[in-house]
Amino acid sequence: MAKRDYYEVLGVSRDVDGKDVKKAYRRLAMKYHPDRNPGDASAEEMFKEATEAYDVLSDDQKRAAYDQFGHAGVDGNAGAGGFGGGASFSDIFGDVFGDIFGGGGGGRTRANRGSDLRYTLDLDLEEAVRGTTVKIRVPSQVECNGCGGSGAEKGTQPETCGTCNGAGQVRMQQGFFSIQQTCPRCRGAGKIVRNPCRSCHGSGYVEEQKTLSVKVPAGVDTGDRIRLSGEGEPGVNGGPPGDLYVQVAVREHKIFTRDGRNLYCEVPISFVDAALGGELEVPTLDGRVKLKIPEETQTGRLFRLRGKGVTPVRGGAPGDLLCRVVVETPVNLTKKQKDLLREFQTSMEESGGQQAPKKHSWFEGVKSFFDDMKF
Repeated sequence: MAKRDYYEVLGVSRDVDGKDVKKAYRRLAMKYHPDRNPGDASAEEMFKEATEAYDVLSDDQKRAAYDQFGHAGVDGNAGAGGFGGGASFSDIFGDVFGDIFGGGGGGRTRANRGSDLRYTLDLDLEEAVRGTTVKIRVPSQVECNGCGGSGAEKGTQPETCGTCNGAGQVRMQQGFFSIQQTCPRCRGAGKIVRNPCRSCHGSGYVEEQKTLSVKVPAGVDTGDRIRLSGEGEPGVNGGPPGDLYVQVAVREHKIFTRDGRNLYCEVPISFVDAALGGELEVPTLDGRVKLKIPEETQTGRLFRLRGKGVTPVRGGAPGDLLCRVVVETPVNLTKKQKDLLREFQTSMEESGGQQAPKKHSWFEGVKSFFDDMKF
């Protein structure tokens, strides 16, 4: 039986390029491979015919001979360098379709991006609110001068890994498919260092300290991150370096506590100022301001100073400063001061509790409670 034209077998034109030849064969191989059609003699013949056609048309020299002399020009070579009728589906998948997944027969080690690094930057509240520029020192992996980055001792060279033949990956067959994994022996490098460099212990890199300038935008808070592109660990096999993430941690402040865009602080006042009212100077991040305390102010009352908080790093209106007053009980009193307070206390009691309504109502409630319980 006369052989069919190879272009007809693959269903392509005579001026088709190698890429389309591969696509056509891939389509037929997926359809007719014996592993997918067990016991089907017709499918097996179709697969062999397609494989023979692909073997010739995918090779420039064989294809030129076929175009000039037909089957007579390649009959002695057809199938010699191809997959043949006995090739497994996983072999075809790896060799023909490997370019889809970046592996297969290319024999190239995979370039991997370097790992990202993290650095914790401690800031004062003022620095975080206003923004600043700081210098930091971080460990850095640089190419070893002793081996030029090869990892091998001077006078020696890394050897091609015998497990993956320098590809950096090995194939594991699972059913019809071939799954590529990083070579466990060379860990994807494709090479083995027999005599490690004494300076870098075979890694090709040594650790050094480098100084970086970090621009901290105004309004950052604890947990915010600043990314320094390309300042992480170097890539593997020519891959790009990772990034350095500077994570902000704001130190505890002596006066202010931050909650988002607002600031809080406690302002101690004397019971005289609380009772009679007065004017106090309170601190803000922009300087001192006057705070007017009305008479009869109770502990815990909040006073809001608008716009004296924090402008968020992502924009928006500034927050407020909320001052919580705390009435301070006097200490280390003299005898005269104590006598004056006892006299003051007596005058308060004579008024029938009008000057201390909360205290009066509380004790009335306690008295009622005990009367109801009848202890």
